[in-house]
Amino acid sequence: MNNKNIYTILSVLTLGGIAGYAQDKNTETNKLGTEVVNVVRAYDATISDAFKVRTTANNDDETTGNKKDVIYTISSFPVASTFVPEKGKAAEVERTSRLKSFNNYALFSAGNYTNLNGEVFLSQHLNKNSFLAGYASHFSSQGGIKNLLLDDSFSNTKGGLVYGGQLKNFGWTVEAGARYQLSNYYGLPTKQIDFNQGDISGIDESQHYKNVFVNGALEFRNSPFTGLDFRYDYFWDDFGTVENRFKIRPNVKTALDFGELNVGVVVDYVGTSYKNSFIGETTKYNHLNLGAQPSLTFRDDNYSVQVGVGVFFNNGELAGKSENNFYIYPQVKASYDLVPGLLVTYAGIEGGLQQNSFQQFSEENPFISPDILITPTDKKYDIYLGLKGKLDNNISYNIKGSYKREKDKAMFLHNEYTLNRSRIPYMFGNSFGVQYGDVKTLNLFGELRFDFEENVSIGVHGEYNNYNTNSLEAWNLPKVKAGADFKFDFTEQWFAGVDVFYVGKRKDVFVIDSTGLIGDYNTWEDPSVVELKDYVDLNMKVGYRPTKNWTLFLKANNLFNQKYNQWDNFKVQGVQIMGGAMYKFDF
Repeated sequence: MNNKNIYTILSVLTLGGIAGYAQDKNTETNKLGTEVVNVVRAYDATISDAFKVRTTANNDDETTGNKKDVIYTISSFPVASTFVPEKGKAAEVERTSRLKSFNNYALFSAGNYTNLNGEVFLSQHLNKNSFLAGYASHFSSQGGIKNLLLDDSFSNTKGGLVYGGQLKNFGWTVEAGARYQLSNYYGLPTKQIDFNQGDISGIDESQHYKNVFVNGALEFRNSPFTGLDFRYDYFWDDFGTVENRFKIRPNVKTALDFGELNVGVVVDYVGTSYKNSFIGETTKYNHLNLGAQPSLTFRDDNYSVQVGVGVFFNNGELAGKSENNFYIYPQVKASYDLVPGLLVTYAGIEGGLQQNSFQQFSEENPFISPDILITPTDKKYDIYLGLKGKLDNNISYNIKGSYKREKDKAMFLHNEYTLNRSRIPYMFGNSFGVQYGDVKTLNLFGELRFDFEENVSIGVHGEYNNYNTNSLEAWNLPKVKAGADFKFDFTEQWFAGVDVFYVGKRKDVFVIDSTGLIGDYNTWEDPSVVELKDYVDLNMKVGYRPTKNWTLFLKANNLFNQKYNQWDNFKVQGVQIMGGAMYKFDF
């Protein structure tokens, strides 16, 4: 094992996401002129790699035993103004070969709004085949957005241990960790309600989310049983919410005379219990998803076709009522090299049963109320067609169109302002619920990326969505999202980056309710639809490396100083400036 790298698998991506709120594993946070920690894992090529345009040959790593370098970039600026649209996956040239990589780092930065960020990652080889690593991070802000009646401070603290290794035909990783997050229900509807001191004097607006978790993965070579992923989360909050989630995904793959057979199995359980302080009752939701996803893959030098089906069973309990349902989904995708190494067309029709959870919703929107209904999303189909490729070795592009239908798609929606005097802190029109709807979406996406030599990278991306839903509106779903990023390495010492993104208008609602209950959207009378303005957010970073170990940096977010509403009535911080240093080292 190379003493500058650690064998692991993608669950260690926790390191890369330490500093951000974004938890979707496929979503990138802003990485502006980032530093690099290199990690190596065993690479198993799949059909999804057809989505990554390459100019080099695609080796079968499962038989050759090669390793794929996975670059974890450190993005240490999760400020409250950042809402990042998901970027595309056009090929990107790595620009890190000139920099020495390290297995450990420590970082600290501070800025206005009393924003503080600290991170540490330590790793050590136990022997030539295994390693042990630990990490911890903290980001907090004392807030200070003007003209608010409640506290807008927040914090996010996370830590964990990772043990992993690799033998000739077997690799593993196990991670155990915990997270502690503070948020506040500070977004009162002051435009609609004239609050006085008596109205808010008894509000304790704080909410703390706590989570302990264990996850791991096994990888096997020269065996039909190729791997297994598992994760367990125990999640709870200040209002008596308790949630357990367990997920395990074994996978079997074997070669046939005419192709490759792959069978994936999904076991996904979530159990959520709410202690409703307002009505003095406990509400429970339990869902067990069982799925099998067999597929056949056919490959040649210029094409790849995967034909499969997803069969799922859901055993659910919603507020004391049991439901059992079977689902069958198409899972077909293909790619063809129109011009080998330069132009690829891809298409597919896919579906699946997506498990939802209170923890997942709180990570997307920390201002949700602890009483929302939990049910899976039935992703009936997603039909897509795209082109991607390279105009030359430095310019890559990706164009994609898709049409999908989702039943019980979760959409965040403002909870009511209740007139009941016995209301609790999140019942002042300052929290969100989830409404499930049948949503059909037409999506057009495009991305263009320029990578010049090793020191300049420019990317632009955008998407348009047209929603058709059986609910009143496609709540809090923007039609247009776009962005651009610019990364410059002026010298080996100096680097800089600029990132800008745009989010279009969204729709929400305001309702006054006299019953005291919230979240019963079917009983609303005369709801007022609210349109949230679109916004642009500009971020910059400048860094200097005085030595190979030290990096000094200055970061700025929301340079346009737009105190926009990321969620209705929840303004973000204005211009944020942070300065700090990072020290990278090996033992």
